[in-house]
Amino acid sequence: MPVKHYMKKYYISFLVLIKMIIISQPLQASPAPKTIWIKAISDTLPVPKNIKNLLFYVQRDPNTNTVIYELNLKPDGKINENEPIKIYWIRYAEKGIRRDLNYFQRKLAYGLNVKKISPGNFDFQFVCYSKLTFRLSQDQSGMYHVYTNLNQKNAIVTRVFARINGGTFWVPNVEYVDLFGKEVATGKEVRSRIMP
Repeated sequence: MPVKHYMKKYYISFLVLIKMIIISQPLQASPAPKTIWIKAISDTLPVPKNIKNLLFYVQRDPNTNTVIYELNLKPDGKINENEPIKIYWIRYAEKGIRRDLNYFQRKLAYGLNVKKISPGNFDFQFVCYSKLTFRLSQDQSGMYHVYTNLNQKNAIVTRVFARINGGTFWVPNVEYVDLFGKEVATGKEVRSRIMP
């Protein structure tokens, strides 16, 4: 009898504890502080400089190395329609040297599947994520930009940040991807998060 009474008391205490946790959830910190903390991480990474035809760049933690997506022009200044975007690393962890992506990085992670839509206009997706389409095209002044829809707004993409938490070399655990850009209509900064 005393054991059953003890178990019943333990069970009731456990239920009260669970109920208190559930009730207290709205009083705990909302996701906003975590978002601010993560934004702070992406904002502490180096910003690529002196890249004349930079379209956008990709960064991820846990290091500062950055993948550059640069407009690929021919010697005559016209876009290379066979390969409109040049992709390479800036290895900030190695004194900022430039390196080409290796085969696996091009085919499984940072490479692009590009399709020519019309002269000077291209649609593409990342090889690792085909659910979002980007458009490389010229603005009214003739400058090339990468456009996509960020939070239901047509935007020029400026950078991408991938939050990686563990996993393996071949299969990293990507928690989310933040896309940053400027809304075409207003010039205001806009941000969108992808949860893979």
